[in-house]
Amino acid sequence: MTFSITARCARTGMFGIAITTSSICVAARCVWARAHVGAVATQNITDPRLGSLGLDLMARGHGAGAVIEQLVKAGPYPEYRQIAVVDSWGDVAHYSGARTLGTHRVHTGPGCVAAGNILKTDRVPVAMVEGYLAAPAEAHLAERLLQGLEAGLAAGGEVGPVHSAGVHVVDRHPWPVADLRVDWHETPVAKLRRVWTLYEPQMAQYMTRAIDPRSAPAYGVPGEAR
Repeated sequence: MTFSITARCARTGMFGIAITTSSICVAARCVWARAHVGAVATQNITDPRLGSLGLDLMARGHGAGAVIEQLVKAGPYPEYRQIAVVDSWGDVAHYSGARTLGTHRVHTGPGCVAAGNILKTDRVPVAMVEGYLAAPAEAHLAERLLQGLEAGLAAGGEVGPVHSAGVHVVDRHPWPVADLRVDWHETPVAKLRRVWTLYEPQMAQYMTRAIDPRSAPAYGVPGEAR
């Protein structure tokens, strides 16, 4: 039903998740990240409450492994949940309950964890981590996550077609620097790549407008007066 990659960028300290699934609006309920704290992917039969709780636990100083233990104990029906966590040290942990759907696997790498269920092949998470790590280290975390997601799709992805996808990245501020979603499409990962290609050159401008609009570039909209 879903495959994702969750990571911390060792170079910048950013956290992020890229995800895709066969159902609608996957990023609305499955991706959770907080600047300086960590990231949590909640999937399979999703309980979004676990994402918020996991971030709160990491904000209190709990590491990834301890967070997974507490989430499994805290949430109802843990046998239905698949969870991946990356903490502020870049440590990772994961859990797949006994009722995780279909072929399901998890694979980890330095500062990253890929997880999936109803997979066409158990190699999908391995391919995601390889794709993520193969991206240039100087590339933006969203780019590296997208390359991981694309590698997972190329390795077989889900048993059926995917219909929604998203990439979510946080940096130094309370809001995400990238929160891009394709909520229903025949080729959502390709569409997400297109949205990122359009957004990346403008991303820094939106940050500047938030922090110091006096120094921001022109907006380029009709009726603008500067």
